[in-house]
Amino acid sequence: MKRRSLINFAAAGLVAATSLGLSGVAASAQDVTLRLHQFLPPVATVPKHILKPWATAVEEASGGKVKIDHFDAMSLGGRPPELMDQARDGVVDISMTVVGYTPGRFPRTEVFELPFMMTDPVGTSLAFWQMVEDDFQSNEYKDLKVLGAWVHGPGVVHTKDGVSKLEDMAGKKMRGPTRVINDMLTELGATPVGMPLPAIPEGLSKGVINGTVIPWEVTPAIKLSELVGKHTEFSGDEALYTATIVLVMNKAKYDALPDDVKAAIDAESGAKLSGFAAKVMYDYDAPGREIAVKNGNEITVLDEAEVARWKEAAQPVIGRWVDDMAKRDIDGQALIDQAKALIAEKSAM
Repeated sequence: MKRRSLINFAAAGLVAATSLGLSGVAASAQDVTLRLHQFLPPVATVPKHILKPWATAVEEASGGKVKIDHFDAMSLGGRPPELMDQARDGVVDISMTVVGYTPGRFPRTEVFELPFMMTDPVGTSLAFWQMVEDDFQSNEYKDLKVLGAWVHGPGVVHTKDGVSKLEDMAGKKMRGPTRVINDMLTELGATPVGMPLPAIPEGLSKGVINGTVIPWEVTPAIKLSELVGKHTEFSGDEALYTATIVLVMNKAKYDALPDDVKAAIDAESGAKLSGFAAKVMYDYDAPGREIAVKNGNEITVLDEAEVARWKEAAQPVIGRWVDDMAKRDIDGQALIDQAKALIAEKSAM
């Protein structure tokens, strides 16, 4: 999975402001204040290094006409699975969430969560955004305005007693973030337990789970390397899994904005935000992993032969998903083919 140069969103925002003819129109007071709500603590990678730089870029591109207020860690109330509806219903203006926290509601998006679908996370995110723009926005996201759509880096298995082969998954109570990933965990022999990421530390301490799958990037935010001592990675270009993430806005709120403000938001969103967010999350996998190394934790990297066994074991998940899509009058195999083609195209850019 190749690395890419990181976009400087603050600088990009100033360029966008100039191109829009807005840089010299700074208002004495903000014309629009938008409330952004999300479930992670403010120190986590996504709010600190993605959402706040993006908001700053939008504010600058609007010439000071927009102010985006950040509400982290569900501080406006509710639970993470409610974030999508909070934006849809206007409880908040913008929300960031894992799509799979609302299981079954956004079935087309699940194509990117299928086992071993994701290769390069930036290319996969650009493919995800392309399919949102071309298809998903007009159907499963029709009640929202999607501002960004991305995936995180390779999913890693984190457990208390270690996983070095497929058989070690048997009987483990494993937290999974979405219904597709939970189905995969079942097929791999584990007992899946669905819960949002902030609930992982309590779940581990109370024995509700004895492991989880998440990327390295977010492990420092929940101090996971202090809670478990064993981690399992997968060799090769294909990741065990990834989860889909979106930044969405209340549609009526967006539609009511002045044209120049909408232009400022659009200039800093879409493919630009999606690729940037994926790159930031991927870059922060390394320092998250380093914390586990410094803590003396054991990291096992499965070789290609063992990874092939996991791929084979996970195949029924894909078949069941295609069958489920057919019941919804969705051509799941066509979505898989389209996603794979776009991932290959965008990853080669």
